Amino acid sequence: MIRTFTIFIALFSLQLGYSQTTADFEDFNLSPEQFLDGSDGSGGFSNGNVRLLNDFNTNYGSWSGWAISATTDTLTPGFTNQYSCIAGAGVDNSATYATSFVSGESLLHTEGMGRGVLEGFYINNSTYSFLSIRDGDAFAKKFGGEDGTDPDFYYVSIKEHGSRNVVNDSIIFYLADYRFPDSADDYIIDEWTWIDLQRFENVDTLAFTVHSSDVGAFGINTPAYFCVDNIVTTDMALTSTNETTISSMSLYPNPTHGDIWIENLDALNNYQIIDMMGRIQSSGVISDSNNRLNLEGLNPGIYFIRLEDRSGVISSQEFIVR
Repeated sequence: MIRTFTIFIALFSLQLGYSQTTADFEDFNLSPEQFLDGSDGSGGFSNGNVRLLNDFNTNYGSWSGWAISATTDTLTPGFTNQYSCIAGAGVDNSATYATSFVSGESLLHTEGMGRGVLEGFYINNSTYSFLSIRDGDAFAKKFGGEDGTDPDFYYVSIKEHGSRNVVNDSIIFYLADYRFPDSADDYIIDEWTWIDLQRFENVDTLAFTVHSSDVGAFGINTPAYFCVDNIVTTDMALTSTNETTISSMSLYPNPTHGDIWIENLDALNNYQIIDMMGRIQSSGVISDSNNRLNLEGLNPGIYFIRLEDRSGVISSQEFIVR
């Protein structure tokens, strides 16, 4: 089925505007030591341009995925302290942050009209996992073993949801690494650390998994927790500096897998294909008699086509490549 989109034409100029949005979770207004674990059945937590998905089991009163936390306990070991960050607070000593318990994978989804591009976020160990790694507990070993030489590790893998190329498409971040020849170099992360996500470009859902050298019959023994804060996205909005009129131009199919057609063009038009970072991916001339564009070279994601006719009238339309 052909899908037709009405677009707005700026009579003089149309510009790409950029801003950044940070999901810092402070809008949840949690009191000290309070947390949200999804028991309200919401299925997740939205803040900024992201949504953190949550799965709450009403039969057992347990959760997986993400929780929002303002807990500060950096000393109590064990499962009863599963929401706290080892830093005792969020980034820059903020009150609130997100904690993940990974059962399979935890998902982060971009959403909203200005969802933009994921730039990065800060990550840290939870108190539960940090103390278990450092000291061991009833279920997990002390990293390094008794003499400190065991080559243990605990890391988070971040990849596009559904991607099968785990090696090439993943960002790996070690929350603890005891594999160094000199045990003095072994470490456990206890400070908020920035992870750059720009390599993922227009990914709309990220999957987080955790991996440990300490593995038992039911999977990893290390508590499968970590914390994140200040998830930054760069937004792109189309802003016009003058009044607009409505054009009958249509664009289809949208989303597309390869080719796209533009109908109701006025004679010759210069065009540019622009990605969500404002980078020009291709350009040329298109007309009402030659209105097909081949987009096979574009990666999946959100793009804009920008047209300028011989009168200098500029128009733009968003489309999706799958």
